[in-house]
Amino acid sequence: MSRSRTTEVSTVKKPVSPSQQGKIAGLAVVVMAAGLGKRMCSKQAKVLHPVAGQAMVLYSVGLGLRVAGDRVAVVVGHQADLVRHVVGRPTSGKRGGSSVAIVKQREQILSGDTPLLQERTVRELLRVHEAERATVTILTAVLADASGYGRVVRAHSDERGVSRIVEDCDANAEAQAIREINVGTYVVDGEFLFRALEKLDPSNAQGEYYLTDIIHLAAEQGHRVAAVVLDNPDEGLGVNTRRQLAEAEQVVRQQIRDRWLDAGVTMIDPASTWIDATVTIGRDTVLYPDVTLEGTTAIGEDCVLRSYTRLTDCTVGNGVEILDHCVFADSHIEDDSHLGPFVHLRPGVVVRKKAKVGNFVEMKKTDLGEGSKANHLSYLGNTKIGKGVNIGAGTITCNYDGVRKYQTVIGDGVFLGSDTQLIAPVTVGAGAIIAAGTTVTKDVPADALVIGRVPQVNRAGWAARRRALQTGVNRETLTVKRKTKSTRLTPHASRLTKKRPLASKGRQVKKRSRG
Repeated sequence: MSRSRTTEVSTVKKPVSPSQQGKIAGLAVVVMAAGLGKRMCSKQAKVLHPVAGQAMVLYSVGLGLRVAGDRVAVVVGHQADLVRHVVGRPTSGKRGGSSVAIVKQREQILSGDTPLLQERTVRELLRVHEAERATVTILTAVLADASGYGRVVRAHSDERGVSRIVEDCDANAEAQAIREINVGTYVVDGEFLFRALEKLDPSNAQGEYYLTDIIHLAAEQGHRVAAVVLDNPDEGLGVNTRRQLAEAEQVVRQQIRDRWLDAGVTMIDPASTWIDATVTIGRDTVLYPDVTLEGTTAIGEDCVLRSYTRLTDCTVGNGVEILDHCVFADSHIEDDSHLGPFVHLRPGVVVRKKAKVGNFVEMKKTDLGEGSKANHLSYLGNTKIGKGVNIGAGTITCNYDGVRKYQTVIGDGVFLGSDTQLIAPVTVGAGAIIAAGTTVTKDVPADALVIGRVPQVNRAGWAARRRALQTGVNRETLTVKRKTKSTRLTPHASRLTKKRPLASKGRQVKKRSRG
């Protein structure tokens, strides 16, 4: 952290269910989330960049909650307010408060930019720390190309021990040749940690306080510094650039797909299926290629989602079929419903059991009743629709007058004919029938018939006369002047400009009188 920047400790406190197991007594977790992330070339703090739909810092926070319960703190600095908002807890005004509360614990320090780190690895790090009676235990990885990462310098007298960590920008040629890197995850005895923090010195190439200097301080004071080397080095890689962000995204998404495949979800083409980390899916659901599930979407069992469907923050019941090219956001779909293709559900939509929504239907803030159907080409906004309603093709609820939006209420069993417009606010009573082409501007009583279109006029023989006239015109138009070299078509006589006779000198030509 730079000299001019302050840091605070944001404490994450979430209730721990009695059913939760595996919390480690005497452990507190600190998540480091104060960095700028300059190499991301972004206005946004590095730890807030999403991986599989979830901010990077939340992977570390979630890991901490699983191993330490509610004893998790987040160190914030750059864009602290935004980080607090994502983490979900405000920062204490007393910066020393959280430190005092956890000083006597064993501290597990996690980086906010390591979304690939697994719980089993964290538990192994803790086991080694206890087994070796170490003061500090660090997690390392061996890479073919270690450029950009801090190098782990081993103690000469004990290959298992570590003497210090050298940051990449401070490394000489000898240090740069080292392939073992610091992952940024540590277990530190609490009392030593806070004594060591007071002794940190920003005398380095960056002019910053390096947390990694506590390793050198521990070794100098004769404390045991242990290390655990990752079997899979990819697990510990931090995200410092956009390229590394993309690589982490691919790894996390594959882990998510594997988890749901193992849980009984069928994916026709897993590589093209995108599932966020916060999505849940029921067993025996089938996902066709190019399905995207985002946010807090929850899919029930025995569902079928066809290609090019995108759901964001939606809940879907059991036995639902969603056909191709559908886009849903913040909507709730109940059991055995059928939707698509080409359906757009905007926020606030509820589709009740066994309802049907067909092609090119858009809905917003609408409750479609059980068994109701909107099969074709409709816009339904701010509408409450009862059970068993038929929405004819081309039905529009006109809910906006340019200033405010109004609600339309359609009772049970209503039949709306094609090309119906309902000018809100308006209520259609149960069992009413609205004839095709009607514009409804007033409330409709139950079981009434409403016809509001222009009366039909039949003109006998008009079409035949029109065709005969058109045929005659075409014959004259297509007459070609064969005696001239011109190939232009002769225009109809009615379109020729009549030439007026020239007037003689000194007198005018009189207009012909109509007899």
